[in-house]
Amino acid sequence: MKFKNVAVVSAFALTTVIALAGCSSTATPGTSATPTETAAAYEFDTTATGTITAGGSSAQANAEAAWTAAFNARVKGVTINYDKSQGSGGGVTNWLAGSYDFAGSDSPLNPTQVTSSAATCGVDGAINLPVYLDGVAVIYNLAGVTNLNLSADTIAKIFSLKITTWNDPAIAAENPKATLPATAITTVTRSDGSGTTTNFTNYLSQTAPSVWTYAPSNAWPVAGSSAQQGGSGVVNTVKAGVGTIGYADHSAIGTLTAASIKAGTSSDYVAFSAKGASAAFTVAATAVPSAVAGDLSQKLDYTKITDKSAYPIPLLSYVILCKTFKAPAQAKLAKDYIGYVASDEGQKVANANAGAAPIPAAMLKKINASLALVK
Repeated sequence: MKFKNVAVVSAFALTTVIALAGCSSTATPGTSATPTETAAAYEFDTTATGTITAGGSSAQANAEAAWTAAFNARVKGVTINYDKSQGSGGGVTNWLAGSYDFAGSDSPLNPTQVTSSAATCGVDGAINLPVYLDGVAVIYNLAGVTNLNLSADTIAKIFSLKITTWNDPAIAAENPKATLPATAITTVTRSDGSGTTTNFTNYLSQTAPSVWTYAPSNAWPVAGSSAQQGGSGVVNTVKAGVGTIGYADHSAIGTLTAASIKAGTSSDYVAFSAKGASAAFTVAATAVPSAVAGDLSQKLDYTKITDKSAYPIPLLSYVILCKTFKAPAQAKLAKDYIGYVASDEGQKVANANAGAAPIPAAMLKKINASLALVK
């Protein structure tokens, strides 16, 4: 495996993006999130054979499907099995047990998981590589309401069950042109360990601390919601319900409507866009200090997202893998695939098919350097 810097992606890359954009997907294709500097192009062994087994983040599901198809268009001898049904929590658990070559997770390993990873990865440890950037969408199903504005405080009150009807004065004040019914709100949340839940509760705890008094967690902390397995479970339940509201990765929401989210203390309400997610990453992400060389865990400070140029609830998702595999041949397969995912071409594929925002080129180059440490 090796990378090189190029000014543009190859003609094949663009063909792949266009072709895959026609594949079945619940996402809205991205249109305006091209990286502003040259990222990595990918070169790989097209004769490679073997099987990659991974799973976890359901937020990554559409992107993983597109990445697999694009990678297999060139490397036909490699089978890639990514199990999206596990969610981030299940993915990390299975990876720690040695069942996966890598885990997909919408949050990096927590301190307890880092300790557990020593048994899986040995003294070299594990690395978290941010390969997927999107947004947490607040989705709803409310007859007659096609545009809904929500602030962090109001979202926190809804999901902590302090606001229970749609015509509550707090919602009405943010939506003066909407006809809001005096019907009950049904909140729909994740029942499984979910990195999307971690991102969402982290956003609420940072931006509405006086209302949302729960610590960020991958387990939903409030009893009384309609708890569903996986992102698809949340999306399907919101879609089938009446007066429902939930949260999910934007790539998975299909035909559901997502609220526009208030940007900080401004008067702006911002709808999701790939460009907005990229802008949010730029202002909100900082590296988390790590004792493991090559680890690229990031912390998102949602309070820094304060104007309409950036989507207020970005979601950054990772692949997690050992720096030293028990089987070197398996390490090479995983590096080849993840290297493709984190190339300029791979990021364009995710944008075209999952509406994801390409990871900034500077971060892709850091991922390249981290993968060089994997053996």
